Amino acid sequence: MGGKRIGNKVGKPLDSADAYVDGHLSRTAFISLIILTFITFVGNFTQLQLSSALPTIVKEFHISVTTGQWLTSVFQLVMGVMVPLTAYLTRRFTTRQIVITSMLVFTAGSVLAWLGPTFVIVLLGRILEAIGTGVMWPVLQITVFSIYPLSRRGFAMGTVGMAMSVAPAIGPVIGGWQTDAYGWRSIFMTLTIIGIASVLLAFFGLHNFGGTDRSTKADFFSVCLSIFGFGGLMFGFTNIEAHAFTHPLVWVPILVGIAGIIWFVMRQIHMAAAYRAWERVENANSQSKTGVITVAGATAGMNGRADARNSGRTASAAVSSESARVPSGFPAPRPALLNLGVLRNKSFTVGTICAALSFFAFSSIMVIIPLYIQNDRGYSATMSGLIMLPGAIGQCIAQFCGGRLLDRFGARPVALVGSATLLIGTIMMSMIGTDTWIWWVSISQFTRQIGMGLVLMPVTTWSLNCLARQEVSAGSAVTNTVRQIAGAIGAPVMVITMETLTRVFHAGGLNATLANIDGVKWTLRISACFVLAQLLLVMFGVHGRGAGSAREAAQYAIKRMRSHGSAEN
Repeated sequence: MGGKRIGNKVGKPLDSADAYVDGHLSRTAFISLIILTFITFVGNFTQLQLSSALPTIVKEFHISVTTGQWLTSVFQLVMGVMVPLTAYLTRRFTTRQIVITSMLVFTAGSVLAWLGPTFVIVLLGRILEAIGTGVMWPVLQITVFSIYPLSRRGFAMGTVGMAMSVAPAIGPVIGGWQTDAYGWRSIFMTLTIIGIASVLLAFFGLHNFGGTDRSTKADFFSVCLSIFGFGGLMFGFTNIEAHAFTHPLVWVPILVGIAGIIWFVMRQIHMAAAYRAWERVENANSQSKTGVITVAGATAGMNGRADARNSGRTASAAVSSESARVPSGFPAPRPALLNLGVLRNKSFTVGTICAALSFFAFSSIMVIIPLYIQNDRGYSATMSGLIMLPGAIGQCIAQFCGGRLLDRFGARPVALVGSATLLIGTIMMSMIGTDTWIWWVSISQFTRQIGMGLVLMPVTTWSLNCLARQEVSAGSAVTNTVRQIAGAIGAPVMVITMETLTRVFHAGGLNATLANIDGVKWTLRISACFVLAQLLLVMFGVHGRGAGSAREAAQYAIKRMRSHGSAEN
């Protein structure tokens, strides 16, 4: 924080040269980054805050657990839908415009959920909260990548990620305490106050980062496709609890969801290809007119083995071929909502899948375990939150250390340790029973979240570092969308699995409590299988630039031990 102060005008955009000076953030950039981090923290904090209050809400509105968990899963789903809009929003609007508008929508949603007389109104309020916070983490991520040099991104992402990872873990603690003390509606009253404070902070202290382009367009039809696709899939799976798979309320939404997802993916691929073709034609025409492009240069781009004479014909043919599809001077086509082309990068794809598997396993357990603690063991919502609290502290520490370890050792050794720890914690938690020491659940969750902190941020940062600088924004949108949707789908799928298994065990002769505990145990074992798949993916898929190796980490540790030994002698 040893940099200079950059003016007092909050609307003045900061570039990387102004924001990161002499190896430190400028004071102005530091304050803005703190505000962005706090507001993003609020969004992540809100995400699972209702998990401890869920049993109380289910009883008050006389709804099923599967219906009630929509308050958490729909939040993640809407956030996942909002993330792809980040690339458009950050180009079209300033940082201040995005943040202030988002917090106004969030505050309106909190008021609606606070005062809503029915479950549907409360759910609508949650949707508005998710719309308001959905773009904040990608905006923060893009800002960090635009400010910090490559060598410091691991530390920076670990630092802000520490706040992001602890937020959804302490949410249930505070939510549980508020539910027991003042009722679950007090949660939304508090969020309303925080929302107003966030608007004021952004208005008076947040600076803009980067420029804007008013001509930027967005494909809102793709947004509709993603809503119908992922929303239909979730709605169909949710109805499995009440209806047979052959019922129209089950198979019709699932079919619509699958069709919507396929249409969405194909549309993104087609639009991205059209946009790349237009860019190539425009660049070729621009270079030809200015005389910048050389015959040999065109050859290197089109065919490294052709000679200078052939290269002129090759380049001309290529430009003519593209021009046949995209006429010169033709208006720019609308870019894809999600540039799925970044998935051609194998390392980025591996990192994205790892993040999705982590979120799938993590979010489902954050819903299931409070049900076990309160319904099966008879503890209060406050106690439920306190039992989960050590995990938040563990993930906070691991998140911070994970970023530093990434810079030093690379992603592979850190992610391997994290994935193995996450698997061990999940297996530990699957050993619960009717008389299990309740703090065993806390120890298991602590172990799990240590693993989450050591795997999620290092792998995500490594995968984004593997992309070209101009692809980071698109990559951030893709990885955040995938993991949010994985989390949104994970909760209802695992809750339905738990309730289905509970009915099977109950039909087999167990009483309601024992059947439910067995359902939870086997659901946790299924979750462990997803974590095992993640461990194998890290083991065989995380390598290459920035990945590091266990051998390098061991050599570094031995070198440090020897240097300490020689210093003592």
